[in-house]
Amino acid sequence: MARIELRAVEDRDREGWDELWRAYLEFYGIERPAEQYDATWRRVMDRSESMHSMVAFSDGEYAGLVNFLYHRTFWDGDDKCYLQDLYVTPAARGGGIGAELIRAVERNAADRGSSGVYWLTAEDNHTARKLYDRVASLSPFVRYVLP
Repeated sequence: MARIELRAVEDRDREGWDELWRAYLEFYGIERPAEQYDATWRRVMDRSESMHSMVAFSDGEYAGLVNFLYHRTFWDGDDKCYLQDLYVTPAARGGGIGAELIRAVERNAADRGSSGVYWLTAEDNHTARKLYDRVASLSPFVRYVLP
């Protein structure tokens, strides 16, 4: 069984993080300009920002990432944690990395006193939804978007 390691991103992870995030966006058919990668990386590395990122390694190789952020709500006094991006490389899928990344965000949120973690996924992302159905409860809410 592969050895899994997780940690918050560090300066030295820029190239590996870029590759993982690009692969995640490609999975959803999304392209972003190079400036967006640079701006997002700067925000993730800025400790005054509410954006965070962790990377996962399988036997020392980059195998996954999770991007998440905190925000306040009108409904209670605690921050909520939004897990925005979760990606595991195809070669590492099925090895528990996705679940470990979710648990790492859950622990981070608990340490910060957050009252919960939530995320969205594509309705037809059946592979990811198998994992999500095991580790969380499906919300009854429907998402609307204004352009």
